[in-house]
Amino acid sequence: MSTTVSTDPTFIPVGTGSSRRQIAIRVRDGAAPGLFWMSGFKSDMQGSKAVALDAWAADHGRACVRFDYSGHGESGGDFVDGTIGQWLEDSLAAFDAACQGPQVVIGSSMGGWMALLLARALARRGKVGRATLKGLVLIAPAPDFTEELMWKGFSPEIRAEIETTGQWLRPSEYGEPYPITRQLIEEGRNHLLLGSAIDVGCPVRILQGRQDPDVPWQHAFRLAERLPSEDVVLTMIQDGDHRLSRPQDIARLLSAVAEF
Repeated sequence: MSTTVSTDPTFIPVGTGSSRRQIAIRVRDGAAPGLFWMSGFKSDMQGSKAVALDAWAADHGRACVRFDYSGHGESGGDFVDGTIGQWLEDSLAAFDAACQGPQVVIGSSMGGWMALLLARALARRGKVGRATLKGLVLIAPAPDFTEELMWKGFSPEIRAEIETTGQWLRPSEYGEPYPITRQLIEEGRNHLLLGSAIDVGCPVRILQGRQDPDVPWQHAFRLAERLPSEDVVLTMIQDGDHRLSRPQDIARLLSAVAEF
């Protein structure tokens, strides 16, 4: 399956003043419940899982919305300026602008954290906007990753570099090194979820690879323990990696989405 699509995105303005940016968004009209895709850290809406979801939506006459966080993909802004709070603001703006009726929110890696934060924000504000949550499908979800999977695992030398220079260039298996900023770490502490119960108000499906080198499978269990006991299903894929983008992984993803 191709990992690109030919349709051009539209753009919505988010933020004010110097933080104002243009967020790229792609909307497929269709029936409810719609699908709302949330990408991972340094990922975008043109990845294989996102494109597969959009193709599934097209085949089944379902609505589908994808977008890029600021500093990602086709959106404006610089990645180095991004924070969890800013990307949550982008997510809420895209959700409110493009979604209506019940939605299945699908989040991958950081997008899993974003999906949980989105659900909490929607619950806190009450019945505002045109869309509601039908369910969450989380792929290798990484809630609290800036603290639990980054900061706590960094060496004293890396921590010192971040604190003194403001950033550290982290090597990546997927491309060029990328900056981890002090702002990202410190602002992320305002959005931590794993310290208490997480009331999302809808069913949750979690797909986790046992061989995931980036988000350990134990992290998924920690999350599941914080979610309400009713209608939460965690599927462990024994030979699965972090991306879960093989054909059999995407088939599992689409099967989970089809439950709603």
